[in-house]
Amino acid sequence: MNFIYAILTGLIPPLIWLFFWLREDTNPEPKWLISSLFFGGAIAVLFSFFGEKLITSMNYPANTQYLYFAAIEEVLKCIVFVIVGLKAKTGDDPIDAMMYCITIALGFAALENILFVMGPFAQGNIASALIAGNLRAIGATLVHTVSTACIGFAYGYLFYSNKFVKFLGLLVGLAAGIAIHSAFNISVIGGDPTNTLKAFGWIWGAVVIMIVLFEEIKLVRPKEI
Repeated sequence: MNFIYAILTGLIPPLIWLFFWLREDTNPEPKWLISSLFFGGAIAVLFSFFGEKLITSMNYPANTQYLYFAAIEEVLKCIVFVIVGLKAKTGDDPIDAMMYCITIALGFAALENILFVMGPFAQGNIASALIAGNLRAIGATLVHTVSTACIGFAYGYLFYSNKFVKFLGLLVGLAAGIAIHSAFNISVIGGDPTNTLKAFGWIWGAVVIMIVLFEEIKLVRPKEI
């Protein structure tokens, strides 16, 4: 039963966020594609586990570790975007790139959240599990979303450019996502409550900016010749 509680606690918040963001797309993507992207993001968690375990074994300074952790996670999510999202024939609008990346990020966050609360639930510490789940719903889940959305925005903004320019945009978006993700990790894991509150406030501010970016990317049109 605790296993089911852990799944629900970790899965429900990302699904709520997914429903919220999907409403931004006036031309909804097929459910099979959304599901594939979501599960692709979840699968990326398994690969990140091994990569982060390797980084931990190398005894880097804490801040360097958090930077590498963020890089591993964002690169893996970007790979899912390239393999699943860019191969989809339905991706015919600039906004689709952002939607794909957000869906991947929420799939990643869902499995990560489940694994995070599994321990407290298994130990019967329901209160701690629910508190941790709620904090991740407004913290880690959002930072995954905002960070990976940078990749989708950069690619989508250059949607009508040539392949090389779009590739450069992908790299710029990835770099921005890694920077945001690692900055959040360093602020939160430092343990200072004041810094943690600032980090959460900053991420919520980034969500507002992301909503604005959605409106901007809706205005992207093919270049007139």
